[in-house]
Amino acid sequence: MKPKVLIIRAAGTNCDVETDYAFELTGAVSERVYIDEVKHKNILNYQIIALPGGFTYGDDIAAGKILANEIKFKLRDKFMKFIEKGNLIIGICNGFQVLVKCGILPAFNHYFEDQSVSLVNNDSERFEDRWTFLKVYSERSVFTKGINSIITLPVAHSEGKFVAKNEDVLKKIEIHIVFQYVAKNGEHAQYPYNPNGSVLDIAGITDSTGRILGLMPHPERHISRCQHPNHTREALHNNGDGLTIFKNAVEYFG
Repeated sequence: MKPKVLIIRAAGTNCDVETDYAFELTGAVSERVYIDEVKHKNILNYQIIALPGGFTYGDDIAAGKILANEIKFKLRDKFMKFIEKGNLIIGICNGFQVLVKCGILPAFNHYFEDQSVSLVNNDSERFEDRWTFLKVYSERSVFTKGINSIITLPVAHSEGKFVAKNEDVLKKIEIHIVFQYVAKNGEHAQYPYNPNGSVLDIAGITDSTGRILGLMPHPERHISRCQHPNHTREALHNNGDGLTIFKNAVEYFG
């Protein structure tokens, strides 16, 4: 049986088609569903939930906040049953913002806990649309098993700076880090390699189980070598660095 993926859309979502394609390409059955319809669905019929990138509800109030509230106050019980069943969740860019703002990540003590981290305005005070180098802690998440230690993925956001509520949270978050921005040589990243000013160069985190992943870079935008800007100038693998993330999720249920 192919695993089923529920891709949750809302007004302003704009990366759902690419995310759908990435999952289908790696062997899943994927369905794009508007948030109002999700409220009436049995999400336990799916094995993976994806919250794709975009600007849900125009990022009014703050990026991802309105969709986060819809999930927290209208879908909490459904999501808890989905998580407790051992299923997977991935939030990409706006989806990552949603996961931290509804308290599903980082989940130090429980899911839907009070928000302790956030993604705020970039230090550059501009929209950052560029390719980044990422250090990967592959052992920390189901999604990153066997992935290269340094990969490249693009970012496109205005509110991608990862911040923590206080120093205690910052210390606890370290073992949850899955992706960090780095320079091309793998060393500490300064702007533009860290495109937003994230503390600890954080680009993506997981919960303690490794089954819930949130990241600002877009893996669905690098599933083929032809998507990379240097594909005509460098000897690249046919598969882009982002494809393994989707493949791992699908094979988890194989």
